[in-house]
Amino acid sequence: MDDFEPIIEEAAALLTGLPAFVGPALKFALAVGLAILLHRLVYTVILRRAIGRDTLWARFLLRVRRPLRIVGVVIAVGLVASATALPPRVTDALEHMSLIAVIVVVGWFVLVAADVVSAHAMRKHRLDQADNLSARKFLTQLRILRRAVAIVMVILTAGAVLITFEGVREYGVSLFASAGAAGLVLGFAARPVLANLIAGIQIALTQPIRLEDVVIVEGEWGWIEEIYATYVVVRIWDWRRLVVPLSYFIEQPFQNWTRDSARIMGSVFWYVDYTVPLGEMRAEVERIISESRHWDGGVKVLQVVDTDKDTMHLRALMSSKDSPTNWDLRCEVREKVLDWVQRTHPQALPKLRAELQDPRDADMPQMRSA
Repeated sequence: MDDFEPIIEEAAALLTGLPAFVGPALKFALAVGLAILLHRLVYTVILRRAIGRDTLWARFLLRVRRPLRIVGVVIAVGLVASATALPPRVTDALEHMSLIAVIVVVGWFVLVAADVVSAHAMRKHRLDQADNLSARKFLTQLRILRRAVAIVMVILTAGAVLITFEGVREYGVSLFASAGAAGLVLGFAARPVLANLIAGIQIALTQPIRLEDVVIVEGEWGWIEEIYATYVVVRIWDWRRLVVPLSYFIEQPFQNWTRDSARIMGSVFWYVDYTVPLGEMRAEVERIISESRHWDGGVKVLQVVDTDKDTMHLRALMSSKDSPTNWDLRCEVREKVLDWVQRTHPQALPKLRAELQDPRDADMPQMRSA
């Protein structure tokens, strides 16, 4: 012990010579380190059994690891601050920071809970099934509402943090009291965000569109790939992406080919000569449609829909389980019928008719009368 007394005396002298803020700073650092260590021990030892299971509670615990670490640090800092004699300015700053941290952590908890619950619900509804109409309805509502909750929660959290500052509270009170040009400017600036947010809630409730719906927007044919909080991504047939505001689907007309069912009817047109045998062609068209794997067993018909001085306009109607399949069916029928006409009735292909007359024949009556 006698050997360590000089070392202890030197350490005490060194600490005595340090500035006054070093002691409290060391206490805070030690408290923060202990809080982080305790948090890690709790997650690696006590909660390992619960987290190892694939349950809703286990996924929530894994997602809130960081927010709980912040909570532990805030509690440790608060305990040290209450047990340490600090200047009033420092105490007020620590209390303010702790309040902000608590507000942020609460908002973080709500966002994580909404995300975990929605992800758990999505696992029960899959879009890769043949009859996925109910799944598309549910997932559309869930995703839009989840993103709406996230936006609202972020706005509320940011507002709660700003209110903790005295200057912001005074400015807000004066702004609401005046209700003048500043309020109108802020309202006008926030109008696009609020309009899309309200449109998203309307789409979630009324569902004019759903995920994987086939739509025609701005003359482009494609699928609803994703619905975000303020816009919709349409996957066009040639792999391009069309980004459309949510409010568009509330305010503008568009085509939805899968509103109630994915089944659809398509048409193919031919322009043929009057000499084509309609009975044979009708039988051939119905045979081709019936033998195609793209036909759903519904509609198959050939009709003369119009005529002009040169050709007849024929239209075949055929149905399929969805629009991509119907497109393939229409192309198949169009090609095979053209091949049949070329092989069996080439005279029925469109042609121009002209009547040739010898000019001398036209002069004959005059010569005879003379």
